[in-house]
Amino acid sequence: MTFASSAVIWLVAAIVLAVIELSTMGLITIWFAIGAVVAMLAALIGANIWVQLVLFILVSMIVLIAVRPLAEKYLNKKVTRTNIDAVIGKRLVAKTDIDSIKGKGRVDYEGSTWLAATENEDEIISAGEEVVVVKVQGVKLIVKKAD
Repeated sequence: MTFASSAVIWLVAAIVLAVIELSTMGLITIWFAIGAVVAMLAALIGANIWVQLVLFILVSMIVLIAVRPLAEKYLNKKVTRTNIDAVIGKRLVAKTDIDSIKGKGRVDYEGSTWLAATENEDEIISAGEEVVVVKVQGVKLIVKKAD
C-alpha cells in the first residue's frame, strides 16, 4: 500500500466518522475522526502503517479522555428535562398535610396526585402551603416549603 493510498483511506475514515457524529451528536466518533486525520497526516509524510495505527489509537483516546468532558459540559448546556425530571424545581401546593414521620402527604402535579415527603423529616407542611419539589424518590416527590 502506498503512502498516498493509505492517506486516502484515513481521509475517508475521518469523513465517515464525522458524518456519523453529525447524525448522532453523541460526542464519541468525532474524536476518532480527529485520530484519523492525524493518521492521514502521518501517512502523507511517509510513516508506515503501524505508526499510523498507533497514532490513530493514541490521539483518539487522548482527545476522547481529555476533551470530551469539556465539550459535553459546554455544548450540552441546554438539556431539556423530560418526563419526571421536569417536576424538579416546580412549585406545587400541598393537597394534604405532609408529615414524613407519619408517612402522609400528597401534592397534585398536572392532574395527578403524588405521594409527598418533606426534605427535612422533622418538618410538617400544612395542606394548602406552597412547596418546591427537590427530588423524586421512587413514586414520591420530596419537597420543601417554598420561599
